[in-house]
Amino acid sequence: MKRIRRRLKERAETSEPDVTPFMNLMIVLVPVLLLSMTLTHTRVIDLDLPWGKTDDGSFDADAVRIEVLVNANGFTVGDGRGNVIRALPRLAGQYDYPTLSLVMQELKAQLPEKRDVALLLASDVDYQTLVSVMDSVRSHAVRDQGRAVAVELFPDISLGDAPADPANGVAAAGQPDAARS
Repeated sequence: MKRIRRRLKERAETSEPDVTPFMNLMIVLVPVLLLSMTLTHTRVIDLDLPWGKTDDGSFDADAVRIEVLVNANGFTVGDGRGNVIRALPRLAGQYDYPTLSLVMQELKAQLPEKRDVALLLASDVDYQTLVSVMDSVRSHAVRDQGRAVAVELFPDISLGDAPADPANGVAAAGQPDAARS
């Protein structure tokens, strides 16, 4: 009996646990969990709230939604409620970035507290056009004592798809449709 106990004790002291089944489980489990994991889901809900006029008749900057529609025909600056503020057609096949910047400067003068703008892009707009439009609505350069200083216009830029019906322009952008959902 002592011999059996001694052998069992020696086996218990010298044997190592068998981790092979555990390693097999980890080899299968880790990739399955990684493949089934969802990293992020970004959801955007478009809300068109009514315009807010203050008592003195001016517009509340938080209630106004400035939209710039960019498509093959040019730019259309709208108010987010279906009204076109200014349409800027392409001139000789080129987008009119300086005039867009002037329109944004006029809007900034009317709404100095407003910081955001929505760019609605058609599917055929290239990346360089997007960058140039963003530069035009974000800031403009002013000469101050011989050096150029960037003045902030609308630095908070949101991107979206242009409405499916370009004939309606920004008017369709204010209404929900299947293309924007």
